[in-house]
Amino acid sequence: MPCVTRFALGLLLCLCLAALPAWTQTPPAPRVVIETEAGAIEVVLDAAAAPVTTANFLRYVGDGFYDGAAFYRTVTAGNQPDDAVRIAVIQGGVDGTHPARAPIALEATSVTGLRHRDGTISMARNGPDTATSEFFICVGDQPELDAAGRRNPDGRGFAAFGQVVTGMEVVRAIHGGPAAGQRLAPPVRILSMRVVPGR
Repeated sequence: MPCVTRFALGLLLCLCLAALPAWTQTPPAPRVVIETEAGAIEVVLDAAAAPVTTANFLRYVGDGFYDGAAFYRTVTAGNQPDDAVRIAVIQGGVDGTHPARAPIALEATSVTGLRHRDGTISMARNGPDTATSEFFICVGDQPELDAAGRRNPDGRGFAAFGQVVTGMEVVRAIHGGPAAGQRLAPPVRILSMRVVPGR
């Protein structure tokens, strides 16, 4: 095939791909800015890997549920005397002060392929399929929070659904803040949460 013909076919293919309707294109990953008294934390959410968890979190954000909430818990190496498996996270939300929606199904890391790394945002829970609104951010890699990890007795781990992209210095400052046991004293208030355009 002559070069000119190959070039023309390649150009036609590029034009056809560019003309595909919007529904065939992958949307940008949702991003949320968490504005706190200590500074801003921006997270990118993995709606492709964890669609149920991401949609649940975004509904709370869209409703303004977290505005005026707080990071109220810090889990550090020194405040887990009764835990054989120790982790490092900060936990945020309303701490039971406002009614939450119905719990969602657990999207385990064994299914999503996500992992609890430094800066991963994940859902807090008690038993399986009990997560509602409370969430946490990992400080350092936390493999014991993944499926088959030993932190939760049922071995199913927690639902990771995104990653901090800016503001880990804020996360670390909150993590190292004054606390009574695991309770931040005082809590670090969340001024607002908002979805921002993907980059």
